[in-house]
Amino acid sequence: MFKGRKLLIATKHHKESVIAPIFNTELGVHCFTSDAFDTDILGTFSGEIARLDSALTTLRNKCILANKVTGCDLIIATEGSFGPHPSLFFAAANDELIMLKDFQNDIEIIAREISMDTNFDGKLISSELELKAFAEKVQFPTHGIILKSTEDNPIQIIKNNRSVDELIQNFEELSKAFKTVFAETDMRAVFNPTRMKFIQKAAENLLIKIKNCCPNCETPGFDIVAVKPGLKCENCSFPTRSTLSHLYQCKKCEFKCEKMFPRGIQFEDPTYCDFCNP
Repeated sequence: MFKGRKLLIATKHHKESVIAPIFNTELGVHCFTSDAFDTDILGTFSGEIARLDSALTTLRNKCILANKVTGCDLIIATEGSFGPHPSLFFAAANDELIMLKDFQNDIEIIAREISMDTNFDGKLISSELELKAFAEKVQFPTHGIILKSTEDNPIQIIKNNRSVDELIQNFEELSKAFKTVFAETDMRAVFNPTRMKFIQKAAENLLIKIKNCCPNCETPGFDIVAVKPGLKCENCSFPTRSTLSHLYQCKKCEFKCEKMFPRGIQFEDPTYCDFCNP
């Protein structure tokens, strides 16, 4: 279905460096990028343009925009979010979504990678000493820093700081012009190797989903649509909240099948039983 086709990676931040090698090799496509459109119009991490839609909607809109502008019918795009972990609220997380959209065959396949391994941070800076400490903490200069006049709705933003000396000079200029300076990590992929690493992992997750074809019609992307709890406790045999099965469904022919014991175990440890360990 994909071999020999052109695959457009919708990015302006060099994500193709980690995505293209995977799909060129594994799917036999010819990956390329285009500067005919600007994905930043859908939102920027630095705050000049707010992301108005959810990450998933924005991701889909990136693919649609790329298709409309270039005419390419096979698109990959990613969209990252940064903030509290969805289940561990005390920790910051990098949540990467990646989508393959095949307009020719009307297929949309989505994968995700969530990690707490992120340097995502921001701080109101009042001195050169504070700035140097922040820079060391977030791994500058291998990872970028953005300076802003204020955290929200800034009048001035300075990006692409390349060295400690340049960072300090720009900080001093902002300090003279404004009462405050806010420093934050640059989460654009090309300026954040840690994020780029998880974009690659998300791409690998996507490849696994693409290769999982429907047993009925062989359409790629046969994926989990529901998770069923109820794995029995090893001690009392009562159902627990742990996963008993995954329900898969084809997006093309709607064929369904249930796969039991996806974790490879048929009983749960009593530690996770509400009856044995209330």
